[in-house]
Amino acid sequence: MVTETLAESICDVGATLGEGPIWVERDAALWFVDIKAPSVYRFDPETGTLDSWDAPDQVGWVIPADDGSFLAGVRGGLHRFDPATGAFEHLVAVHPETPGNRLNDAARDPMGRVWFGTMDNAEFDRTGHVYHWHEGALTKTDVPPVAITNGPAISPDGRTLYTVDTLGKTITAHPVHADGSLGDSRVFLTVGPDDGHPDGAICDSEGGVWVGFFGGWSARRYAPDGSLTDIVRFPVANITKIALGGSDGRTAYATTAAKGLDDVARAAQPLAGNLFTFRVAIPGVPVEPVTL
Repeated sequence: MVTETLAESICDVGATLGEGPIWVERDAALWFVDIKAPSVYRFDPETGTLDSWDAPDQVGWVIPADDGSFLAGVRGGLHRFDPATGAFEHLVAVHPETPGNRLNDAARDPMGRVWFGTMDNAEFDRTGHVYHWHEGALTKTDVPPVAITNGPAISPDGRTLYTVDTLGKTITAHPVHADGSLGDSRVFLTVGPDDGHPDGAICDSEGGVWVGFFGGWSARRYAPDGSLTDIVRFPVANITKIALGGSDGRTAYATTAAKGLDDVARAAQPLAGNLFTFRVAIPGVPVEPVTL
């Protein structure tokens, strides 16, 4: 049986391309980005306060670091972002041979590795690769390149990596070995022609995979065997990614996008680009800080 839920707008953001939501326990707040602004946001659900910081270039995601700062995926490389000062410090370049690429999405695994992907900013050439970064070392994986990488999502035990080929409308599962190398992959999900494009993905504490659908008016949860368990409907078309947080880990937050909407569609979707929320049955996995 598939559970159906409705999401509600919780914060007026109006993001062109909201992305990368992540619940940060030390702040009891949700952090996310608007890639195209480019900006980093912090939403406090207790007060409803929305704070923002300008980024130096298109920013795909932030992940908390153990010194109180954040690791940020900014076009061209990884940065240390300090919200106390608003400063971005460049740490390492990512594939400088493809200046038309940008960083798109990321996840931290239980070993402290940060997995992330790049993509063609023009959304055409298959120049997007999947990487992992750990304790200063950057590794390019052998996941085949695609135009738009999304996810990656990590199973709770860290043994499975899910990568999303947004334009190819497929999600692939990869075994993760102890050294961070990947085993033989398998297709986890093929998305139907009327379901939109799979965007950001995360795993909950039971290994379920939540996926936002760009142009699909929904977020969906799939069991580890690939069967559909939940559909959450939205009053906007472009759902980019969700995060699970709150005091019990069962409050979902979803970023959305106004990108690609013409004047008619924008008028019909006045909440496009806002932050949304809904409740879930299975809690998320707390995101531990990374070491910079």
